[in-house]
Amino acid sequence: MKALIDTCVVMDFLQKREPFAADALQIFRSAASELFFGYITAKSSTDIYYLTHRLTHSNEEARHKINALLTIVGMLDSTATDVFSALSSPMTDFEDAVMVETALRSKMDCIVTRNIKDYEKANIPVYEPADFLALLM
Repeated sequence: MKALIDTCVVMDFLQKREPFAADALQIFRSAASELFFGYITAKSSTDIYYLTHRLTHSNEEARHKINALLTIVGMLDSTATDVFSALSSPMTDFEDAVMVETALRSKMDCIVTRNIKDYEKANIPVYEPADFLALLM
């Protein structure tokens, strides 16, 4: 199974944000154990850098965390085609629509996010972290 992991789940993992940290940790452990193939988008990597740098005030630490993360998950590029497709998407959140289009083009099986409300009109399965973990087991 191939899953695109939303930035919020990554940040739950990296920042140990409660009450979400345990599920996020289990998702990344499952990816590291190759129970599924996890991916983030290139756009997510810049968001992760920004949010981590904002918290740590350290360029070196932010880059180290992204580098370590990329030993566990792969990275997908969003293309112009993804953006143009997202413009005509019925989804109201444009950034999430681009993520859906990237996931579809990249033949992901699903998206994992805590923000499933914004994905109600997505034409790909979308799971909250706990539901995704149940699916894996």
